[in-house]
Amino acid sequence: MSNSTNGAFGDQKIFDHMQKFGHKKLVFCSDNDIGLQLVIAIHSTALGPATGGLRMWPYKNKSEAVLDALRLSRGMTYKYAAAGVNLGGGKAVIIGDAKTDKSEALFRSVGRMIDQQGGDYITGADVGITLDDLELIYTETDHVVTLPEHAGGAGYISPATALGSIEAMRSCVNRVWGGTELKGYRVALQGLGKVGMEAVKMLVDEGAEVIVCDVDEEKVESAVSRFGVRSVATDAIYDQEVDIFAPYALGAVINDETIPRLKAKVVAGSANNILAEDRHGEELDQRGITYAVDFVANSGGTILDTDRYRKGGFQRERAMNSVRGIHGRMEEIFSICDQQKVTAQRAAEVMAERRIREMEKVSLLSRPLTVHY
Repeated sequence: MSNSTNGAFGDQKIFDHMQKFGHKKLVFCSDNDIGLQLVIAIHSTALGPATGGLRMWPYKNKSEAVLDALRLSRGMTYKYAAAGVNLGGGKAVIIGDAKTDKSEALFRSVGRMIDQQGGDYITGADVGITLDDLELIYTETDHVVTLPEHAGGAGYISPATALGSIEAMRSCVNRVWGGTELKGYRVALQGLGKVGMEAVKMLVDEGAEVIVCDVDEEKVESAVSRFGVRSVATDAIYDQEVDIFAPYALGAVINDETIPRLKAKVVAGSANNILAEDRHGEELDQRGITYAVDFVANSGGTILDTDRYRKGGFQRERAMNSVRGIHGRMEEIFSICDQQKVTAQRAAEVMAERRIREMEKVSLLSRPLTVHY
């Protein structure tokens, strides 16, 4: 699942990019009366309808938004496949500021745009989007997975995402040092959004020593006050003498500039697209740094969220047990690493691609035969 784009996205044709990475569809939606600019990217429907969160972000330009949607949608394909969920990969992004540009009309327009996709894309929560926003979208389309409990959903999924990332972290700790307890380990945690804050709580409760940073000073002050953690400037987080670097913010934070600065032996967090390019996973490996592959480590919320599509409807206990299973999936990835002598990133891709191929065979076998006379 390469994230390499060989330079600015504006220098590469959209169709070439889609063909290279196997995307099925890219939809541009605009509602001038409301000020909506929406991009929907559908990577795959091999395992089921393309599903993935809706992100609202003040992108610098439209090309940046398109690239984000394409990269994230492909990541969702691998995330669902690796997690054992029967859904394909999709993503949608709104170009706008979540703090100033939201309105009922905006989200109802988004709902209509999604409904026009005929079920090819199911949306959910991502950066800048709340359950209230999704409930507005739900008034216009049934194709929404992340919903409040009173609307038939699982409610807030951040705790499950955080738990899954901690389970992935345990697996990495076991691989490097042996054992799965996190007590006494030093963790540099980047990003104090809903998932990051949940992860801080879990780590502190377990006895880990946590250093945090975030661009939002109020969130930093809250974490320091609530959990007694230490904070550093955002750029200083990479230079900390820690055991584990835990990215919980935006992606591409493992790159040419940051890798030489890392003191940690483990990189494990919930951010999407942690590696700026696949070669950075190889560099981590060469430096003896164990990596919890992002689309596996951050799949806990997705597993919880989509449990209602399983037989019998939503069952929280079953869903949370599946989230804890992320530890075992990381162990399987490390086994593939050792057997095939590949990076963790590639091993996770192998695991996901294997399942997609197997399920495609099942799909072919289940299709009715057409007999010609």
